[in-house]
Amino acid sequence: MSLMDYNTDLKRRNPPHLRLREIELLIISAQDLKNVKHVTKMRAYAVVYFQKGVHVAKTHVDEHGCTNPAWNEVVKVRFKEDLPESDVMAALNVDIYARGHVREKTVGSARVLLCDVLKGGDASEPLDNPIQCITVQVWRPSGRPHGLLNLWVPPTGRFLIRRDSLSFSVKETVEDEEKEEEEEEEVEKNKVVGYVPVELEN
Repeated sequence: MSLMDYNTDLKRRNPPHLRLREIELLIISAQDLKNVKHVTKMRAYAVVYFQKGVHVAKTHVDEHGCTNPAWNEVVKVRFKEDLPESDVMAALNVDIYARGHVREKTVGSARVLLCDVLKGGDASEPLDNPIQCITVQVWRPSGRPHGLLNLWVPPTGRFLIRRDSLSFSVKETVEDEEKEEEEEEEVEKNKVVGYVPVELEN
């Protein structure tokens, strides 16, 4: 089989409309949502998707925030690679629900155009890629605005530097790299002199 035939066969087995792209989003919080629970406390969670039939991601349920839930959760969302960013119908959707014993109640929905989510960015220069903080309107099923949603989107679609906290600085990164270099130099020095560290028994 020639290279051209192989590529043609590969495209046939993995057509563009079946290949998926994945990006990461930090769903931070919502505020001033409609309280859809009148007897029990509202426990909200978010469902995130570009194409509901392709992939859906969910946050955990906030047990305490009620109408001002805080999730601070990174979710990964997949969508078809050939989804055009310029299409006005191509959007990130965040549906917010209230957990119930019998059924889930819809609190509201927010929508961000795909072209506004993906801002480009250079993966080789992560420190030059500020995380994009977005605040969008939450809409009730009736079409009325009620509440706001806060989320962060990395310009490249990935949180390129991972931390326990997403609040990092250039100084922290430089200090980490210097520490790693010192440790590597110590290991190389021990190899040269033939030193093998052992634990002494008491």
